[in-house]
Amino acid sequence: MKIAFLTDPLAQFKTYKDSTFAMMREAAKRGYTIYAFGPEQLALESGQVVANVARITLTGDADDWYRAEAPQAMPLHAFDAVLQRKDPPFDMEYIYATYLLELAESQGARVFNKPAAIRNHNEKLSIAQFSQFITPTLVTRDEQRIRAFHREHQDVILKPLDGMGGAGIFRIGADGMNLGSVIETLTLQGARTIMVQRYIPEIVHGDKRILLIGGKVVPFALARIPQNGEVRGNLAAGGVGVAQELSARDLEIAQTLAPELYRRGLLLVGLDVIGSCLTEVNVTSPTCFQEITQQKGFDVAAMFIDALEQALA
Repeated sequence: MKIAFLTDPLAQFKTYKDSTFAMMREAAKRGYTIYAFGPEQLALESGQVVANVARITLTGDADDWYRAEAPQAMPLHAFDAVLQRKDPPFDMEYIYATYLLELAESQGARVFNKPAAIRNHNEKLSIAQFSQFITPTLVTRDEQRIRAFHREHQDVILKPLDGMGGAGIFRIGADGMNLGSVIETLTLQGARTIMVQRYIPEIVHGDKRILLIGGKVVPFALARIPQNGEVRGNLAAGGVGVAQELSARDLEIAQTLAPELYRRGLLLVGLDVIGSCLTEVNVTSPTCFQEITQQKGFDVAAMFIDALEQALA
């Protein structure tokens, strides 16, 4: 089987924690051939979606971890699977890539997650489709609505709709200190829509990443616990990841969403849950494979490649 990874530059990988690397390693262990390319190497040429892809060999070395052959132009339908693993920002270039990948599907390519499904599931806004599981939430760019929401709930979180890794997240307490400045900054003076949510105090126990693979639930979550006075638990923001079994509420949320999101074309999803509330539905490049495997011994990458094989079959 030939698998092509659409991903960020390989030289930037931190292999001790990168989930895409874990996928590659498991695929290689099963004898599959691995290729990699970036979105800048995608093209529509003579009516066909192609990419300059490089065949990758894993070396087993921690630092100098791969060997790449010279890239060559290949149609995406030449691969058994194309895995979309490019990190946000989810900007127009990301959207253009989903259009090209969707066209490639019509030409016979098998793309995971499905590009239309990625495009249709904003990682912040998608929680509104499962409102029974969320904290009070407002989506707007109107300053007066934001101020009214703050007056009602007193302690709130404001965040952009297109960020990742905790970037651009602010907490405003009951005193409203800096609320106006934060609104102006995040909404670009009323030009950009943002999300505002009632603060969930259970964040001190971690922002839990729950993985859904092939419509099934990984039995462990990674609780990303804020450090040093931070309100953000994201690992990219300095949070510490602690793998733990799912609570009854975690399972209720995950088992409700898993089959529906898989039906929509999402092979791999990362749910973010704080306390008893769903806060994000991550569909672009969900991570935390290696931390769960290292701490709990559950091989997430093997479960993922199993699910990929089943989807292809």
